[in-house]
Amino acid sequence: MKLNYKKINWVSCLASVLLLSAVTSCKKFLDVEPSDKLVKEQYYRNIYDADAAVLGVYGKFMNLAKQYVLLNELRADLMAVTANADPYLREISANNVSNNNPYADPKAFYEVILNCNDVLKNFDIMLQDKKFTQDEYNQRYSDIGALRSWIYLQLGIHYGEIPYITDPLENINDVKDVSKYPRINFDQLLDKLIIFTEGLPYRQPYPEASSLVTDVDGYNTAKFFINKECLLGDLNLWKGNYTQAASHYKLVMETGTSSGNDDIKYDTYRVKYAEVVSNNDLAVGYARNREQDARTLVDNYTQGWKSMFIRGQDRLWNTEWIWVLPFSKDFKPQNPFIDLFAPEGGRYLVKPSQQAVDLWDSQTQRNGFPYDARGKKFTYNDIGGQPVIMKYIYNYLDPLTKLPVNIFEKQGQWFLYRAATLHLRYAEAANRDNRHKLADALMNLGIPGAYNDPDEPNKTNLQSTFDVFPYDFDARMGDYPRFRDPWYRNAGIRGRAYVEPVAVVGDSTIAIENNLIQEAALELAYEGVRWGDLVRIARRRNDPAFLADKIYDKLVKEGNPQASEVRAKLMNPDNWYLPLKWD
Repeated sequence: MKLNYKKINWVSCLASVLLLSAVTSCKKFLDVEPSDKLVKEQYYRNIYDADAAVLGVYGKFMNLAKQYVLLNELRADLMAVTANADPYLREISANNVSNNNPYADPKAFYEVILNCNDVLKNFDIMLQDKKFTQDEYNQRYSDIGALRSWIYLQLGIHYGEIPYITDPLENINDVKDVSKYPRINFDQLLDKLIIFTEGLPYRQPYPEASSLVTDVDGYNTAKFFINKECLLGDLNLWKGNYTQAASHYKLVMETGTSSGNDDIKYDTYRVKYAEVVSNNDLAVGYARNREQDARTLVDNYTQGWKSMFIRGQDRLWNTEWIWVLPFSKDFKPQNPFIDLFAPEGGRYLVKPSQQAVDLWDSQTQRNGFPYDARGKKFTYNDIGGQPVIMKYIYNYLDPLTKLPVNIFEKQGQWFLYRAATLHLRYAEAANRDNRHKLADALMNLGIPGAYNDPDEPNKTNLQSTFDVFPYDFDARMGDYPRFRDPWYRNAGIRGRAYVEPVAVVGDSTIAIENNLIQEAALELAYEGVRWGDLVRIARRRNDPAFLADKIYDKLVKEGNPQASEVRAKLMNPDNWYLPLKWD
């Protein structure tokens, strides 16, 4: 019996985790031939098998979620361990990692890479045998190729020198054979990743008509897949190719520009201002005309900044999120974030560091309140006297009691890329490409205000950058006659967060870059980007203290007696990288 592919249980297929993959676990949903066992020749026969292979790889990829968050956050300065943490987590937090630390094991990353290699090889064979069209091949090959590049970028960030393997291997332990697969350094890896990823034949998201894009089990699958332009922006940003990085990011930022629908045109990936009347937005806001009353903070599951981590895949959700993968309550892999963060129903292993708490509390809101609501109001909460990271567990806990709604239902999401990430990365590239004013505007209060003269009613030559691509932004608006240009709703990261703008002090390039990395901490904490941000800036400046001082400050505030020793160790860039070992 052959099933209609649109009716396959996508979440269960996506969540399959068997290595051989990936493919066989999803294959059973196709049920093309009744059989107790599928031989390899039966894996790749048509477009349905190709789609099952794609989903199987993503199912395997989801097993990296826990490592991804821990390595990128706990190694850095915003996350700390709780009293419940095991010795291996304490090693990660102190950047003193032993060879047998399971959280630092690279094997899981290479398992997915070898899955990718096998799928890419078989896609080539399928195309040669005319088992799917050139367009179908281009889309799926590019998706899996980009995912592999993303995983390799993570390996480079955390391990430094690694083997770069693009061939399928029968035995994963062959990865450890240096005579067969010599290790290359991070810069060499970046060169290879850029060449390969730039050469992929398809860079757009899957088209709406694709069999991989559908609504099943309460999820739309369009945002399950890696955004290749964002990845190319990141690779070029790491390499120091700033114009190229900004160009890739700008293509994503302009996603909605050509749409005839105003909500899509003006809102998609634009980090827009608050809707002060309805509060139907993703901004930090208060009840209109009651901004001095802290009790009127918009703090619920369907309005305001916090809601982006909780709400369903509605119009507003789609204006912010670029790449998200869901964990189902019914299928493996199980959501790992409940165990990490939840004080009830989980083990509560990690928490916000005091360094992070102090950073949020050092900000001032535009109504004068002396804290950033993105901190203790939204990103973490105090539950039973303990600071609890909330971004990943809002849907697990009752909003009033802070107890699990159902202790056995652990659905959730892995947050991988969103509009704020995109804007901050673009601004980082633009700043290094001598567009300081533009970078500052996107981080602070937005393009319309930064490029405006409030005393000049004629906006013809205002509210626009009047620059070449990728630095061309038009935010003009007027009423006589009425016109609205694509970026007129842009509020800036801090504008949307309702905090005062930060000043540029001293050298503009370095000062703005410092502000951007701090803003990324305030906005993106625990979303898996912090360690990479610190390493990237420290590498760029050849300034190990940029990274070492931040880890030192965290450890001092946590009362860790090893703080000075760790700082001295991290002043040597070789010690930023984990041991590439597994058993």
